[in-house]
Amino acid sequence: MLDTDSQNVLDYPNTNTIFMVWIFRESEAIKPVFERICALMSNLNNSAQVRTVTSRASVVMGISYSAWKKLDLPEPLPKELTDFSPISGQKHTAVATPGDLHFHIRADDKSYCIDMAAAISETLSGVAVCTEEVHGFRYWDGRSILGFVDGTENPNGKDRAFFGIIGDEDKKYKGGSYLFVQKYIHDLVAWRALPVPEQEKVFGRSKANDIEMPDDIKPSNSHSALANVGDDKKIVRDNMPFGSMSRNEMGTYFIAYASTFSTVKAMLTRMFKGEPEGNYDRVLDFSTARTGTLFFVPTFEMLDSFGG
Repeated sequence: MLDTDSQNVLDYPNTNTIFMVWIFRESEAIKPVFERICALMSNLNNSAQVRTVTSRASVVMGISYSAWKKLDLPEPLPKELTDFSPISGQKHTAVATPGDLHFHIRADDKSYCIDMAAAISETLSGVAVCTEEVHGFRYWDGRSILGFVDGTENPNGKDRAFFGIIGDEDKKYKGGSYLFVQKYIHDLVAWRALPVPEQEKVFGRSKANDIEMPDDIKPSNSHSALANVGDDKKIVRDNMPFGSMSRNEMGTYFIAYASTFSTVKAMLTRMFKGEPEGNYDRVLDFSTARTGTLFFVPTFEMLDSFGG
């Protein structure tokens, strides 16, 4: 059991999610507004436990390196909190995009997601701009919009805390978590034109029953071959599909909580640069990363101290 009051980064995916990224304007008022947001996080989560016991409602807030500096938060910073730098391969790039605060709002009841997003927006809108608001949904039995089960390699049970929460390696920030997000847009027209056996080679798994191919059959550029950096290096994913089918703009919001960002970076490097270099993840031929930002998720105790 953790002896820290971590935010709800370890929960399992639910039915509805809203992801929000906010960037502060230049204003002397950002510090008092940030203090109110820190207090609001405790308020919303505590209220959720009373009002929506069966809905598994919660909101998690992450703070970027740029926001940490703007807000003059305590130093030293979390050991691996930096601005994310692009990772460029021969064909595809994991782009880096700005963001100060990230909110991960989830509940089985969509109404509660809307109410939490409204409370956050009302508090921040005077000093910040929302650059991303993505409404995610559960697709069938936890599949991405590409039709394959998402998060198969997620740790379970007590392993979720081991891989998702910072431990004694950074005692000042124990109980916190690194949060990395990317918004992917898929070319579903091209993807659906690909025969199912070829789609399965892209993922390295069967589509219907989610069984991984044997290593001697699985293509070396399949997603499961390149996104897996080892059983001792895992992340907690909570990806959700979103988008517009008529505009061919369906996507996946990739969200990873981890005890160390180096694990996420190693995964992205293998996917975008390839292993060996040039042997990149073929799912990227159908999926374009539009955003990429790193945040740190403080404990509630840290949020209370930030909020005065």
